[in-house]
Amino acid sequence: MSSIWIKNPLAIYTPNGVDAQGGLVVDQKQIVELVPKGLEPTIPWDTLFDAGEHVVLPGLINTHHHFYQTLTRAVPAACGKELFDWLKVLYTIWAKLSPAHIETSSRLALAELLLSGCTTASDHHYVFPAGLEHAIDLQIAEAERLGIRVALTRGSMSLSVEDGGLPPKSVVQSDEVILADSERLIKEYHQPEPGAMVQVILAPCSPFSVSESLMAETARLARCHGVRLHTHLAETHDETSYCLDLFGVRPVDYLERVGWLAGDVWLAHGIQFEPEEIRRLGAAGVGVSHCPSSNMVLASGICSTLDLEAAGCPVGLGVDGSASNDCSNLMQEVRQALLLQRLKYGAGRVDHLDALRWGTRGSAHCLGRDDLGEIALGKQADLALFKLDELRFSGTGDPLAALVMCGAHRADYVMVAGQWVVTAGEIPGLDLRQLIAEHSSLARELIA
Repeated sequence: MSSIWIKNPLAIYTPNGVDAQGGLVVDQKQIVELVPKGLEPTIPWDTLFDAGEHVVLPGLINTHHHFYQTLTRAVPAACGKELFDWLKVLYTIWAKLSPAHIETSSRLALAELLLSGCTTASDHHYVFPAGLEHAIDLQIAEAERLGIRVALTRGSMSLSVEDGGLPPKSVVQSDEVILADSERLIKEYHQPEPGAMVQVILAPCSPFSVSESLMAETARLARCHGVRLHTHLAETHDETSYCLDLFGVRPVDYLERVGWLAGDVWLAHGIQFEPEEIRRLGAAGVGVSHCPSSNMVLASGICSTLDLEAAGCPVGLGVDGSASNDCSNLMQEVRQALLLQRLKYGAGRVDHLDALRWGTRGSAHCLGRDDLGEIALGKQADLALFKLDELRFSGTGDPLAALVMCGAHRADYVMVAGQWVVTAGEIPGLDLRQLIAEHSSLARELIA
């Protein structure tokens, strides 16, 4: 690899406003120098990239997604429904997923994320009908093909509708099968070292789709191998009622009972918490993935981001599945988080820097990664560069604020581990028209 000086950006987002207006130098997959305004690097460099027209961000980090759901965007029968009824409609469709569906939907979701400036993507795959036992392996192959960093969760469902859960019998697995495959994936793919490109997380889907024993056993297995834990929690009032009816406790109490109230856990959504529950989550260091668009589409509620952070919880961003968000654009999600959290807390308490923090450093903390999420010395060279050359940006004052406020949606260049994976708004070697045609055909087949 040659070293690269990314020179004189239009604007750059650094921790605490550190002066790097002269750019940064990347070498051996890492950021090795920040260059103050008006100066040149003090260390040798081989290649120059003039960033004079670019706003430079740390690569955005997506902490919650369901890649396969790109195949079921805006399904008519699911539109206008709240979470439980929405799931009941879609489970019957997802039960027909095949390896081809997983490969193509993962490729499309990852491409969409990359083009929005996302450099690390976490996915929560929990649907395993017969023939789809190696879904996570297929996702890893697609991520390696595109050069994106991933934190893939081995999701699970063990309670079918016959057992008091929501999903049909055809998509659930036994505890034994789930735990054995979880251990296989960790041993085969998980990279624990800094700079890891593939990490494996264990992720029972939710309290209403897995048994209490599976939650506890999954936590024990994860800690035995030093991997993190993830699940949906406290997304809706219906879920709270379900936990009270089935387990006799609220979701946070249930989380503690099964050994999940800990700093190696992050939760998707985390909306329906009482103030005392937020205090307990923060004391334990539990992270929360805020998914604003999905929460608005399903009318689930608004995550208490500032209260969670004040209590000690890492807060990151997730696009969630493309059947509830209906897109996989993380830069758009940064803006949506800004707007929704201003609605909750007021314009004076939330600004564009908060939203950018959630989408970068906050998300990295949710994933347990201290090597990502910042433009700082020694961090991984994951970068997203945006131009402000569209009509929506004309008249811009502060370029960094404009990126969020005016609605940036497509990166011009994206770097992962020191390698350009998006150049001039395109993913080299990926035919998007062909991908869309293949994906659309599979989607039509799936919902027919």
